[in-house]
Amino acid sequence: MCGITGIFAFNSVGRINLVHLEAATRKLEKRGPDVHNSWFDDVVGLGHRRLSIIDTSAAGNQPMRDATGRYHIVFNGEIYNYKSLRAALEKEGCVFQSDSDTEVLLQAYIQWGEEVLPQLNGFFAFAIYDQKEGSLFLARDRFGIKPLVYHVNGDRFLFASELKALMAYGLEKQINREALHLFFQLTYIPAPLSILEGVKKLPPGHCMRVQNGAVEVKKFYAFPYHESPPIHGLEGAKKQLITTLRKAVTDRLIADVPLGAFLSGGIDSSVIVALASEEIKDLKTYSIGFKDNKYFDETHYAQLVADKFQTDHHVFSLSNDDLLAEVQNVVDYIDEPFGDSSALPVFILSKETRKHVTVALSGDGADEIFSGYNKHSAWLMSQETNVKNSLIKSLGPLWGRLPKSRNHKVTDTIRQLHRFASAQKMTLQERYWFLASFTSDVQIERLLKPDYTSGAMSYKSNLLRLMKTGSLNEMLALDSQLVLQGDMLPKVDMMSMANGLEVRVPFLDPAVVELAFSMDAALKAKDGSRKIVLREAFRELLPEELYQRPKHGFEVPLLDWFKGALKGELEKKVFNREKIEAQKIFDWNEIAQIKKKLYSFDPGDTHILVWCLFVFQNWHDRYFND
Repeated sequence: MCGITGIFAFNSVGRINLVHLEAATRKLEKRGPDVHNSWFDDVVGLGHRRLSIIDTSAAGNQPMRDATGRYHIVFNGEIYNYKSLRAALEKEGCVFQSDSDTEVLLQAYIQWGEEVLPQLNGFFAFAIYDQKEGSLFLARDRFGIKPLVYHVNGDRFLFASELKALMAYGLEKQINREALHLFFQLTYIPAPLSILEGVKKLPPGHCMRVQNGAVEVKKFYAFPYHESPPIHGLEGAKKQLITTLRKAVTDRLIADVPLGAFLSGGIDSSVIVALASEEIKDLKTYSIGFKDNKYFDETHYAQLVADKFQTDHHVFSLSNDDLLAEVQNVVDYIDEPFGDSSALPVFILSKETRKHVTVALSGDGADEIFSGYNKHSAWLMSQETNVKNSLIKSLGPLWGRLPKSRNHKVTDTIRQLHRFASAQKMTLQERYWFLASFTSDVQIERLLKPDYTSGAMSYKSNLLRLMKTGSLNEMLALDSQLVLQGDMLPKVDMMSMANGLEVRVPFLDPAVVELAFSMDAALKAKDGSRKIVLREAFRELLPEELYQRPKHGFEVPLLDWFKGALKGELEKKVFNREKIEAQKIFDWNEIAQIKKKLYSFDPGDTHILVWCLFVFQNWHDRYFND
């Protein structure tokens, strides 16, 4: 796990920017705290910050070149099948100078070119410069576990793991209007968009070649959605899942540094811990508890799993003050506005876990590919015609008047009923977007000044074209390409990398994802039950108590903070009329209405929008006012 950056100069003006390579590389220090190196010639510069995981010796340092000096690579990620690839390359006559997966990746590219990409099992973002051909080849893993951003103009091509490194080259700063709109609607900005005009994220499963001043982007991986999934039987599906996931976990235990696992107490992380414990005695596991929020505290269930599999378990019990103390560290690290407040506990969990290990396994991805969210059940229910649905829909005005909040079981139920009633009135495409977002297009049009309201919203329309039948598997495929790739994976990458921790996700092994989307949707969710095949496949292995508990994600106590500890910051950064009117991005009258709603008897989800405004203003102050 590392940080990478580079520049390809197209002319003399571009070559001037080579001087910024060192500064850009230093910006990635937290991603790679172990080693800092760079290389450049007359037109290309490559920078690397290393977090040493496999072959921690100097032989594994980057930028790395082949024996001829023709090819140079910078690589962020891990290739889990590098040993089998190495064996195949050695049969072709390749000789290796290190035990690193980086050298295997480089030699594999030299031998097979871009055809190597389907052979890679791992997560990656890398760039390889062919000095003789004068070309730069870049690629990003299938699901976007590792980030890669880039900028191109007539003078230069720039790339990096994070936007902060690109900014070191002296980019012009102009806000992308469509990205801004999507941020306030989704709380994140999906690829290929970024918050800045002229900067893009290379989409997951894509590669690109830069040569002779031209940039070509190609897709090398198509998401494995099947309109008619071939697997229907539960028993057969369970057996295949156990075998496939066990191999995925085993593959991710390769490391030359201490390794552990996150353990939340939910089914997903518990399955990963159970399988990893088969290979590692006294596996180190890590949980966070919330002593001021017992409704969300799941450490009891995590301890049951730890006891069953005899792990070396560590619990970090957090108070609201502990979370609050890290707010500024989190918002200061992110490169573009990111409004998922659960980044806070992920940051703290990563920070504490890094004190013990360098690599951690996690259960991320299971909810998206096996149907783990309430909205998935709501999606199926909304397509049924029955008395219950008609009653919920008819009572929509009542749900709208009752208080709604995510922080209590009763008010959260009212919130869900209100959303369900609203969704039933929509088309399939409208319903999907409504369930995926937090703020309506209408409110965002009121919030933003005319100069910042988006026009075509091409990202949204292109995504929703994929919604054709309304099947659950279709919804899960969209969630995997929107929520997983835009929110969940960037959140874990940012917060873990801010603390120099590598997080591995067995559920996103390509074979596991392919298997999941080869299964009939009824094996995942039916009659209000979710993740059926995953839960049943490991029922005999996990503590029974895990199957008797409700699922609810953790909610950061934003509303309490906005009424107390962060109220002064809101008044200064979000509800400051002089600042808002001088900034000329937001409409002050709408901001005033949001403030009124936030402090009312029924704030609803307003705290999410206010948090997004708070995060945006912190980002804007840092990038535009410094």
